[in-house]
Amino acid sequence: MPTTHLIAANDFCIYHNIEPSFIYSLQQSGLIEITVVEEKPFVDESELPQLEKLVRLYREMDINLEGIETITYLLQRMNEMQRQIVQLTNRLGRYENE
Repeated sequence: MPTTHLIAANDFCIYHNIEPSFIYSLQQSGLIEITVVEEKPFVDESELPQLEKLVRLYREMDINLEGIETITYLLQRMNEMQRQIVQLTNRLGRYENE
């Protein structure tokens, strides 16, 4: 059974110099998941790339939470459309090869 690696949310906040309330706001928006163990919040290791991207949007580009939600939604839609394009291209390629 695979073990999950959890990072303390407070440690992440200290390292990235952000307020813990920002992480809680991301969780409430559904952008990340927080695991609570013994009343302490943790972030799964697999969430770190997404969380770091969101922190960069917030700190470096000065984008508020609503903007981050919008950007995340649009990126998800774009990735889904790219996946569909690849799928349709592959299907079309089968007909062209006949």
